[in-house]
Amino acid sequence: MEVCIDARFRGPSDSANGGYTCGLVAGLAGGEAEVTLRRPPPLGRLLPATWEGETVVVRDGDEVVAEAVAASLELDVPEPVSYDAATRASSRYRGFERHDFPNCFVCGPERAPGDGLRIFAAPVDGRDAVAAPWVPAQDLADADGVVRPEIVWAALDCPGAFAVGFGERGTLLLGRLLGRIRAPVRAGEPHVVLGWSLGEDGRKFYAGTVLFAASGALCAFARATWLAPAAQ
Repeated sequence: MEVCIDARFRGPSDSANGGYTCGLVAGLAGGEAEVTLRRPPPLGRLLPATWEGETVVVRDGDEVVAEAVAASLELDVPEPVSYDAATRASSRYRGFERHDFPNCFVCGPERAPGDGLRIFAAPVDGRDAVAAPWVPAQDLADADGVVRPEIVWAALDCPGAFAVGFGERGTLLLGRLLGRIRAPVRAGEPHVVLGWSLGEDGRKFYAGTVLFAASGALCAFARATWLAPAAQ
């Protein structure tokens, strides 16, 4: 087994988006798994992956990049917000003013439509949550129009960071992600991504994210651990 991450799927300019990487590695572990990132995932290199006991370990040379173990996620998700409410929230996206990773595949405002996901999560009126609209592009789906799992994991990534204060707290980096896909996500159809805080512990910040169809039907959800670098 091995993974190789194309530069299109970057987060910072020189490493991969964490959610996308976690989705790829989770796929090696069976699909529903908790993935821990040990270092920034490199771009454009073949990274071998091996089973070590019940853990899938991805390495770059002698260094561990990511580890995945099968896990099942149960999460109390909040009520959905409408596509229109998510669109209004997105207009207030903090990243439009300043963004540490403006070319991030998921949330970078400098990515062109049809290239990045352009999921711009921002606070929802009257809710303790952030939200953004999203219409997945056709090239992110399989022949049946179902969005690939690693793309769904990517969409569940960055909104959690903004839910726990990315930008306000400085740079936050994804440390761990556990996702679960409940229903097919269809390319070309409107969706809403919602993110909310699950608390914090020192430099660790916990977030939940959920992906709804525009009808309010639940498609996927995730729980993330975000880390504030010690030097901040």
